[in-house]
Amino acid sequence: MSETYFLYHSIGMYDEKSHDLAAALTEFASIWGRSDDSQWAYALGKRARFLDRWRAILNAAPGTLTSAENVTAAFHAVIAALPAHYLQGRKILVGADCFPSNHFMLSGMAAKYGFTLQTVPLRQGAAHVEDEDFIAAWTPEVGLALLTWVSSTSSHRIDLAAMVAHGRRMGSLLCTDITQAAGLIPYDVQAPAVDFAISTSLKWMCGTPGAGILYVAPNLIADMTPEPRGWFSQDNPFNWDITAFAPAADVRRFDNGTPGTMATLASLPALDWHARQDHASQLAHNRKLTAQLIAAADELRLPLLTPRPEHRRGGSVMLRLPDHHSGTAIVSALRARGLSTDARGQTLRLSPGVMTTQAGTDALIAALQTLLT
Repeated sequence: MSETYFLYHSIGMYDEKSHDLAAALTEFASIWGRSDDSQWAYALGKRARFLDRWRAILNAAPGTLTSAENVTAAFHAVIAALPAHYLQGRKILVGADCFPSNHFMLSGMAAKYGFTLQTVPLRQGAAHVEDEDFIAAWTPEVGLALLTWVSSTSSHRIDLAAMVAHGRRMGSLLCTDITQAAGLIPYDVQAPAVDFAISTSLKWMCGTPGAGILYVAPNLIADMTPEPRGWFSQDNPFNWDITAFAPAADVRRFDNGTPGTMATLASLPALDWHARQDHASQLAHNRKLTAQLIAAADELRLPLLTPRPEHRRGGSVMLRLPDHHSGTAIVSALRARGLSTDARGQTLRLSPGVMTTQAGTDALIAALQTLLT
């Protein structure tokens, strides 16, 4: 039941998504299967439109945004492309509540690229890293900081302006992982200005897997030397002189071989849908339902892992389930009642979006009251 869908932190749904996705893939199949030469202009044009949609979302200048398979691949591209002096003998700073995939990658790259990975820990019993702890650990030895804008396990939202201001004072590069709130809470790569931003098209954007994005600030592009390079890394992909490679002047230097277009093409209908929406109304709807969930958590005496102030949280509400109730069992019981949620251990994650209704939220709360008493 769409009105009881609470998984916008995972995939994201909207009315007619299935129809729009089927239409896009059917159109692709029709054009890709033709015995003519129309395929590449069509596929690359769709990818360009996908990037234009994302540029509008992020207020990113032309030539600063490209696609990536996922946030981990995008962040890897950044690390590998940086000149050595940014990282060798220095630190990369992350919070213990960053997306684990990024931490896995960084821990494996540290020895090769000569940096030390410093992880800011959680306080005892805390669900997220406190901003002041992150800033206290952030010294001039930090060459790059990965800022998780909104945590996937607590929905804690950092004070981005304060973080960026401190990072500039420390002389560090700044990368924001905006995955957990992109498309719901307004984000501008230029206010405050960051060096890199990474995201997926899933979740509030309602896109498909494989349609990630990488933003690189224009003042840094010329210094970046991506490791993989190919014909699409050039200003003119049709340069066939193998002795005369020169990287594109803009973010296209992060492209390499023939771009994958399927995920961007499949996600474009969702981005087109998103562009037509009243974003302020969407956020207000989310805030109304999340406030109701927070009040219900208090009534059920479930520890709230998400900050209460609106400006300190994303679009999700994370609750700590009692130890004697398995998170997996609760999710299964809710699913049996037509309620879509998930859990990370004992953390129940609830994210109401455009299809989630007041009645659906009431049904979820009623089900939790029954299951937990």
